[in-house]
Amino acid sequence: MGNEAKCTARFKGKSAEGTARLETDVLQFRSPDLKLAVPFKTMREVTATKGALTVKMPDGVLSLQLGAPAEKWVDKIRNPPSRLQKLGAKPDWRVSVLGVDDQDFLRELEKAVGFLSVGRVARNSDAIFFGATKTAQLDRLDALKRRDQAKWRHLDRPSQGPSRDSGSRSDGCRQNSRAG
Repeated sequence: MGNEAKCTARFKGKSAEGTARLETDVLQFRSPDLKLAVPFKTMREVTATKGALTVKMPDGVLSLQLGAPAEKWVDKIRNPPSRLQKLGAKPDWRVSVLGVDDQDFLRELEKAVGFLSVGRVARNSDAIFFGATKTAQLDRLDALKRRDQAKWRHLDRPSQGPSRDSGSRSDGCRQNSRAG
């Protein structure tokens, strides 16, 4: 998400001026006097009143004076985008999946796109999701890239998967130029 705002935070009787940042699944606040990272899953209640974002959590209550953006932040916390929304998946997409065994991801993908091919590359795929657990499997990815000259987007996960050249890649996502 990456929303950021300068604001005043109040937490456990302390007040601090700093920067609040709303990430995919965590709310952060940073200042010289106060550093917080609050995962969404630990939030018990999230509200916005008169420009103040209030988060009730096990450690206490955090209040951020965000002003007008407070309401939008509440909505983003309560309704975070799915991983497929972040990737730009569209209902009319034709998608191919190779080497990905995450059943939750496959179910999510099946609901989100118009056509899904698992185990083989379908013609005119708008996206190809490619999983690899061994470096040698990346040779197949290289062959696919040579065969299909569409633009490729790599989903880097430095702590997982095989490593090759300039980084590690556990999944590759090819997005066809017509998919936007």
